[in-house]
Amino acid sequence: MSFVVAILVGVIATLAAYLWLKIQRGNNKLKWIPEAPGLPLIGNVLELQKSTEILNKLLNHCQQNNGLCTIRILTEKYIVVSDPEFLEFLLGKLDILDKTDEYQYLDNWLLSGLLTAKADIWKTSRKMLTPTFHFSVLENFIETFNLNTNILVELLSKEVDKDYFNIAPFITMASLDIICETTMGVSIDAQKNPKSDYTVAVKGKCKLLVDRTYSAYKRFEILYPLSKDYYLDKKYNKTLQTFTIKVINDRKNELKNATKKNENKTNDEDMGIKKRKVFLDLLLEATINGRPLSEEEIRREVNTFMFAGHDTTSSSINFTLYCLSLHPEVQKRAVEEQERIFGDEQHRPAAYRDLQEMKYLEMVIKESMRMYPPVPYIGRKTSKDIPYKNEVIPANTSILVMIFCANRNPKFYPQPDKFDPSRFEESKVQSQYSYLPFSAGPRNCIGQKYAMMEMKVVLSVLLRNFEFLPSGMDLTLAAEAVLDSLNGVNLKIKRREKWNEN
Repeated sequence: MSFVVAILVGVIATLAAYLWLKIQRGNNKLKWIPEAPGLPLIGNVLELQKSTEILNKLLNHCQQNNGLCTIRILTEKYIVVSDPEFLEFLLGKLDILDKTDEYQYLDNWLLSGLLTAKADIWKTSRKMLTPTFHFSVLENFIETFNLNTNILVELLSKEVDKDYFNIAPFITMASLDIICETTMGVSIDAQKNPKSDYTVAVKGKCKLLVDRTYSAYKRFEILYPLSKDYYLDKKYNKTLQTFTIKVINDRKNELKNATKKNENKTNDEDMGIKKRKVFLDLLLEATINGRPLSEEEIRREVNTFMFAGHDTTSSSINFTLYCLSLHPEVQKRAVEEQERIFGDEQHRPAAYRDLQEMKYLEMVIKESMRMYPPVPYIGRKTSKDIPYKNEVIPANTSILVMIFCANRNPKFYPQPDKFDPSRFEESKVQSQYSYLPFSAGPRNCIGQKYAMMEMKVVLSVLLRNFEFLPSGMDLTLAAEAVLDSLNGVNLKIKRREKWNEN
């Protein structure tokens, strides 16, 4: 028995020595950056286990180290940054475009889509996809935004004059309907059927991503199959891929059949093809180096749009409504702007020209996204040694861009915890790298114009129908797949009176 114990002690001692040496090598390479205090061997692992604590922990580290420090997860060091000077250097460079290893947890769903792709694939894909987000394309989606928001109004009407309720699930399902219809051209009716297989798989997959990111052992590929999440992940992924493949094949066949029936007609409407194209149609028409996209290339971008386009937008809308409920003077001014735009047509569908006039509502959205950015942090990883001033950032260094912290920098935003839309008046120019809800630099969010248009339409319709009142319940912020409130976004709503009766 004593021999076995001796062997175990030896193995543990050897492992501890190996970890210590690896940690020391990491410390030496980044010794020019202040290190946040952590525990021996495991570093800062314990303080990053709860999604409700991670933001405050990292915010404190940033504030105590002038926006630049390191943390350690076991043997790996991460640079944590919110300093705008370092962010400008980091996000503006074309040779720091790779994402951190955690993004690989999405690979079996997104298949190296635009969000997770390595730099070489990303550059080709971004160039190909940029035209699909031209305003002339996005303008065609406004009808879909309006129609699905009208369904949302119908469902929220049942909550009028009741006690407070959690509005977040309503907004999330509406956003899921919108992104599905604008991406794939099909309706999943998530608002009225939130338990469909596809809807459940989307939400389940996002939850598994969060659980794995914060797990001490699931983050390792060799250990993940030992957890029950691994098999649930495979089940959800099969549902998601099967659905997307079917939609792509159905659309291909629809286009092929329409072409055969109308070989002598060139007009889209004559051919029986909807004039209002969705992202999938544009991907089917797109080329890379003169060749059409493969099914996998189409599928990975469709899946990426679905993942990146629903939770982020719904998060922003939820927090904007929360802020409006707490600040009746801001809500009043936002409604007055809507009244000027729509006049005696209070419930007319919003048009593109209307969105351009919603200057104050845009300020409200921007301030809400400053305080509650939908993606509170993003990851980058160096692929080679990167000189910075008189120092070097080593190859394979992971970097956490703390958007949540950068957006609350008191140097740029006095009283950063105060909700003040006037910060975004046209006369007040914000530093590009102190306001990062859509990231910045070449690998910023390709869908930010789409998101802003959707948010304006949804909020415009909701403000013209309802008055939003506070519930008295605070938020419990959590860094989930997006910024979320674990106790919900609880509000009260009243039916808004007709303007001509005021």
